[in-house]
Formats: sequence, C-alpha cells, structure tokens
Amino acid sequence: MASSSSSNNQSEFHDFLPLMADKLGGERLIEELCNGFRLLMDPIEGVISFDSLKKNAVVLGLEDLSNGDLVSMLKEGDLDGDGVLNQMEFCVLMFRLSPNLMEGSKFLLEEALHKKC
Repeated sequence: MASSSSSNNQSEFHDFLPLMADKLGGERLIEELCNGFRLLMDPIEGVISFDSLKKNAVVLGLEDLSNGDLVSMLKEGDLDGDGVLNQMEFCVLMFRLSPNLMEGSKFLLEEALHKKC
C-alpha cells in the first residue's frame, strides 16, 4: 500500500511542477526549488543526506516510504556518487522527474543549471 501512496505522490508532483513553472516563471521556480532543498537538507552539512531526508520525509507526505525507497531517491539524484544531494543535484533531479516540464520549458533547465541560489 505504501508504494501506491508514493506513486500517487509522484503523480501529483508531475502534475504540479509544470503548473508552478507557468505561474512563477523561471527565476521564482528556481527560488522555490532552493527553498525545498533547504527544507530537506541537513543544516550542518548543507546537503540532503539519508538522515535528513528520513527526518523530513513527513513534510513531503512520504512518511510511509521504506529506508530502501529513501536510499533509491538519493541514488537517483546523486550525480557525483558521494551518497548525498547537493543543491544543484536536487534541482536537476526535480527537473528530471518532470518530463512535461523538460519538454515544454528547456530554458528553465538551462537556468537551473547555471543559476546559483
């Protein structure tokens, strides 16, 4: 049942990120992604670790995810293989998880890759 719940959450995400991009525009969308990163990150390390993700999963409505699911989420976005997500990896992951946004708004991806928050 938890996987069904996580699938529903993922579907909702896919529906809302393009809407957010349309409403907020590129710069404000990036600001909101950065805010999301800060919400999930370990405040001392400045990255999203397994522990910080597990601790803050309830904020995302993901409290039913297993430890394995959380590890998989980290691995999905961990581009440099260090086991954590830095801010850029998090933003890139959010764009990758929204193919509709990627197809319709390539300029937002370029902005995300080049803009520092």
